[in-house]
This record gives sequence, structure tokens and C-alpha cells, in this order.
Amino acid sequence: MNRIVDIETDGLHLAIYRGFLTVLKSGNEVGRIAIEDIGAVIVHAYGITWSNHVFTRLSERGIPIVLCAQNHAPVSVVWPLEGHYAQGARMRSQLQAARPLQKQLWAQVVVAKIRMQGQAVIAADQNGRAFEMLVRKVRSGDPENIEAQAARKYWKLLFGSEFRRDKNSDGTNALLNYGYTVLRAIVSRAICGSGLHPTLGIFHSNSYNAFALSDDLMEPFRPLVDIVVRNLILAGKNEVNQETKSCLTSISTFDLKGDEGTSPLNLHISRFVHSLVTSFESGKAKLTFPLLPSKEELRWLGAPDRIEVDA
Repeated sequence: MNRIVDIETDGLHLAIYRGFLTVLKSGNEVGRIAIEDIGAVIVHAYGITWSNHVFTRLSERGIPIVLCAQNHAPVSVVWPLEGHYAQGARMRSQLQAARPLQKQLWAQVVVAKIRMQGQAVIAADQNGRAFEMLVRKVRSGDPENIEAQAARKYWKLLFGSEFRRDKNSDGTNALLNYGYTVLRAIVSRAICGSGLHPTLGIFHSNSYNAFALSDDLMEPFRPLVDIVVRNLILAGKNEVNQETKSCLTSISTFDLKGDEGTSPLNLHISRFVHSLVTSFESGKAKLTFPLLPSKEELRWLGAPDRIEVDA
């Protein structure tokens, strides 16, 4: 089921009981969820206490625990030591991947991202032709930084000419921070399950970034978060709260079409990551992406009146 569990209230205690993650307040249970249904745990509250059993059981299932700052951006992720049965061999193939292969892979990621941005812009009733033209200019490694050129056009078309992406700002930016945290957790779990290492990116290489590969691989799917945030803003929902979080976490279940039929986003991401494994092992860059969603599908994605919000 891969539900995203968000902990935002101070004074709670998390524990494991008979296969469930339980949430207690003042000694009384206020919620529980089966471990097998959890895709990631995201923690914003500072007054949380934990049983060490929580970390070990969730890690055994490859479930990332994401700790966030006040701006809803992740500052730490608890990463399991053991993942896929072929983890050692796959990490070696990842580490030994030739630079030309990495550049080809990054170009495919950039192309997929720009195409998804163009579709998001079209869903916002803007002209997306420029994005298809930019796609044609992307070369191996994206040396002309077409990705950045697309971004400059994209933000203005999606959120207006006055919008500036700023991780430390409130409103739209805070919603984006939270949505990207959810997406990063989904991608990180898929990486862990595939036997790859999140630090060894194909493009991002900041020595202080322990999740460079996660940041690389979430790029094609960022526009899905962006369109959810836009739909929330249009509905007058411009704060990170229980309702908007519910809308943003629902992205993991968004159905997309692909070569194997229609599947939720989290499964498409798993297939995408597996295609990266195959590329590393074969030495041939061939990534698998879902088909672009239609304008009509994106128009209501995450809209509050189409999402069931937990009481």
C-alpha cells in the first residue's frame, strides 16, 4: 500500500506492537498502521519519543525515516544497512559506471523532466511548445544546461512571473518543500530496494549530499508535485497543514500509464530505478519512464475536493 506516515504533533511516542507502528499520546494509543503498508515515515515534530525497535523494524523492511526542519525540507534520513540480496554486486557496478554512461543517463533524466514540465505547463493552460524544442537540444551530460533554461521558463508559466523558488520561504515554497520530501522518500526507498547506494549520483556530486542519487532520480517526477501545489494554491490552500499534506502524500498513488499498463507512481519509480540497475550492469543507458499523463489528469491531481482527507 506504501502509505506515507507524517508525524507533525509534539508529545507523541512511536512504538512497534505486533506488526503495527503505533502512535501514543500520554500513554494512550491514538493511531496505528501495519508496517507492511508503510512507504516512508516523515517526522516534523520535535517533541517525539521513539522506541529503538521502531528504527530497527522499519529499517528491516527498507522503510526510510525522514527527519525534517521547520521549512519542511529533509535534514536526515535513516537508511537501512541491508537492502537487496545482490546489493554488493549492484553497488560495485554503480561505482564502476563509466563517465560517458553516466552522462547518457543524465541526459535521459533531463529529457524526461523537461517533457513532464511541458505537460504540467499545458495543464496550467499555458503554451508548452518551448519545452519540446528544448528537449531536442539536450545532449549527453547536458553541457549547455538545458535543464536550467527550461526551469527559468517553467516556474514563471506555472506560478506566475513574480514567483521565485526559495526553500526558506513560506506559502508555495513550503508546499513544494514538503511535496519534494515525500517524493524523495519514495525514490529513496526504491533505491534501497534495488540494491543501489543513494550517495553515488549520476549527476549530483556534492560531497555533503548523502542522497545525491535520490536527488538525481526524483527529477523527472518533480513536476507532478508542482502541479499538485498549483492546484492547492488555486483552491486557496497555501499553508502546510493536515489537509495539504494529505493531498501531497496522495501523489504516491497517482496512476500513470506505462509499458506494463497502469500503475501507481511508487511502482513506476521502482521500475525506473530497476532500469538504472540494468543500465549499470549492461553498460547501456536505457531508462524506463511512465507515459506522460494527459492534461485532464493533471488538472485535478491533488485538488482538495478530489482527495479524501483523514479526520
